[in-house]
Amino acid sequence: MRRGMFRNMVKSGLVALIAVVTVSSANAAATLLGQHYAWAAYSNGSGAKRSCFVISQPTDMRPKNVKRDPVYFMITHWPGEKLYNQVSIITGYPYKKDSVTRAVIGPDRFNFYTRGDGAWIEHHTTEIRMVRAMKKGKDMIVTGMSRRGTKTTDTYSLKGITAALKQLQEECR
Repeated sequence: MRRGMFRNMVKSGLVALIAVVTVSSANAAATLLGQHYAWAAYSNGSGAKRSCFVISQPTDMRPKNVKRDPVYFMITHWPGEKLYNQVSIITGYPYKKDSVTRAVIGPDRFNFYTRGDGAWIEHHTTEIRMVRAMKKGKDMIVTGMSRRGTKTTDTYSLKGITAALKQLQEECR
């Protein structure tokens, strides 16, 4: 029950946040809190419906010849719901059904369940462990499998993640 409810809430919120980021110049719905090297911090909404997130795009995407929609890695806070450090990926293509995506940071590995073009970590304790690893790491490598069977490898710089998350902690309570 929790997984289904959580999945729907995160998927809905993530789609809305991505839409806000991509059209933010048109409607100014999301507010840029700060840019920290590879990571940007944003807030959206107010009161109980306020959300804040850090977002980054890959510094390298393989294979190079594959057409994809924009790719994002996000960590979201929903202070009104007392939900923090929700980790998610928008991969730019529909994932292979029932596939698992993996993120690697140094010696640490994190599995994500997938649906459509999104990926999430099921347990909050794993999200916390991943955020800690991100703060200590230099790069993060995310691998996934498209519905067509193409394996993708995205590399993210973790430079600035600690400062971006600190800003969220201070400004999104």
